[in-house]
Amino acid sequence: MKKILVLGLAIFTVACQSLQKNDAKLASPVEKVNVFLGTSGDHGQMSPSASSPFNMMSIGPQTYPHIHSGYEHLAKEFLGFTHSRIEGVGCLGTGGNLLIKPILDGDIATSLIKKEESASPGFYEVTFDNGIQAEMSVKHNFGIHRYKFPRKGAGLFIDLSHAFVNRFVAEEHEIKTNTISGWIDTQTTCDKGIYRIYYVLEFSNLGTITNTTEHQYRIAAFANATEIEVRVGFSSVSMAYAKAKIESIPLEVLTAQTTTSWNRLLNRIQVDGEKDREDLFYSLLYRGLQAPFLVSELDSSYKAIDGSIQKSSSPVYNGWAIWDNYREQLPMLSLAYPERFGPIVKSIANLYPYGKNNWATKHESSPTVRTEHSIVVLLDGYKKGFPVDFNRIKDSLIAEVDRLEYNSPDKALESSYDCWALSEILKITKDSLLSTQYLNKALTYKSYWEKDFADLSKNDIDKMPARGMYQGTVWQYRWFVPFDVMGLKKLIGGEASFLNQLDQFFGEDNYNHANQPDLQVPGLYNASSQPWKSQKLFRNIMLDTVVQAYFNDNSKGIDSYIGRIYNNEPKAYVRTMDDDAGTMSSWFVMRSMGLSPANIGSPIYYLTAPIFENVKLNWENGKSFNIEVRNYNKDQFYIQSALLNGQPLFRNWLTQEEITNGGSLIIETATLPNKKWGVEDQWISKG
Repeated sequence: MKKILVLGLAIFTVACQSLQKNDAKLASPVEKVNVFLGTSGDHGQMSPSASSPFNMMSIGPQTYPHIHSGYEHLAKEFLGFTHSRIEGVGCLGTGGNLLIKPILDGDIATSLIKKEESASPGFYEVTFDNGIQAEMSVKHNFGIHRYKFPRKGAGLFIDLSHAFVNRFVAEEHEIKTNTISGWIDTQTTCDKGIYRIYYVLEFSNLGTITNTTEHQYRIAAFANATEIEVRVGFSSVSMAYAKAKIESIPLEVLTAQTTTSWNRLLNRIQVDGEKDREDLFYSLLYRGLQAPFLVSELDSSYKAIDGSIQKSSSPVYNGWAIWDNYREQLPMLSLAYPERFGPIVKSIANLYPYGKNNWATKHESSPTVRTEHSIVVLLDGYKKGFPVDFNRIKDSLIAEVDRLEYNSPDKALESSYDCWALSEILKITKDSLLSTQYLNKALTYKSYWEKDFADLSKNDIDKMPARGMYQGTVWQYRWFVPFDVMGLKKLIGGEASFLNQLDQFFGEDNYNHANQPDLQVPGLYNASSQPWKSQKLFRNIMLDTVVQAYFNDNSKGIDSYIGRIYNNEPKAYVRTMDDDAGTMSSWFVMRSMGLSPANIGSPIYYLTAPIFENVKLNWENGKSFNIEVRNYNKDQFYIQSALLNGQPLFRNWLTQEEITNGGSLIIETATLPNKKWGVEDQWISKG
């Protein structure tokens, strides 16, 4: 009898697991996204705001207290709702424009205490203890708020001067029968530069608009009204364009349209595996598709504000965080979303003729952060087949590289990377003399490396910061020579020393995934005779228990974190780990597919095992690339063998072209490494 019961229980369990997997397959990608991931404390700095792909307008809750995107998941008190932010960036964030607060009986001090809330990509709603309900949705530069009140006395408080950390600069506006429209200037991230937003607010059931103090208004609804809608249009160009964005569709239709937009993009990458992994994957992929911002005014049908159909010009993007996301998010877009990445590359190139700064300028068209290493992105785009007119901007590129600093060890390595990129670009423009000159300058990194990074016996090698470096240690920055790993290996003393020092680096928990300076280091084993160690490291960082040793005063070992780095919950990441406009989420997305950029500026991806049984990339041109894991087990990650389009593949890398041409990759995994796979025909960067 016991055997029968055990057998029956086993069959029941397998059946339940099968049903769960089938249910997961039936769910659309949007249904798998948890927009509350990373929304609490210093664990990602994200928000659950209603957003649409690459849209500078995102309508979301402003809480007290708040984190960098305006929202803290544990907070109960709401200040209202704001319309702009860059997800997951430092310096207390950027954005927070146009605060709208629902109020009762004209009382600006109406208390908004959260009772319950829910959200999905493109939609957010919350109910407060006093009975007020708020719903909101957006699509490109257009959004709708809907407020329902428990009784008569409905109203709104509007603060045109609101911005994160009081970065408001100036505004002008005008009031008409049922609208407020104007422009707002705001300092962007870290108080660097200024962006301007043009807007129109259109109110339903509007009774009166009363000025309370400078930049602030109280709005009262009609006497019997218990509902108010606010329709919002945004533009980077003019109030006329902002007004043209406003549509008469119901909020439910807007939500459905944005859901469709999100599903279309999220379905670009289809994964088949355990439900918890799929949910985490799509929640992080969603974060990789929010920035940069599409700021040009023609829609997908190229309709102008007068209704005429115009010839397409390339879409224009802004809202940069390139110093962070050049490493991960932009390469992910280049592979999976080429129709977006092409215009993004053109937009980055177009910064150069107009006074590009490392940080934001005083004339930005949306919130933005930093643009260092743009030159590397341009080279990467060109080598992946995206056109760049380098001759038009060559002088500006040279001038930027000539301004680079070498006054600290980290800057010496970072600047050398840009010098290398310029040398490659000059080679493309057939300026061989200058190309050689800048390559030689790039290779002077070796003297800086020998001075500051060779000696591991000094007592400050694991101090953060040390020797004037930015957010990193000597241990972490010493690997940052992505363009010349072959030269780095020679500096370290050859293959054996290179491997020994990598082993020591990870064995002593010197790696810090909470920031970007050493983000590429787990993949360096791919450029060695032991690529199987990268296969294991990637899996550990994505899904398993790790030690993160740099917290509090940035000293090693003080209150270290032990646990998973990526969690599908509000406290998603390790402490101090910002998502940085899709950088850290895209790191996960790429490696969960088994692909990782070898060197930004080279169209090469290293191969490791996906965390799914199947991964499929589907592009707009009808081509697809399917990755299948044979002998799949969720806990196996060592590659035994691989077949590319039916032919044995012994190397551990693919080119962008090999992937985007379409086809299939079959990877067989096991519990133990095949130490012979991936060591033939290796790709190792060389300056």
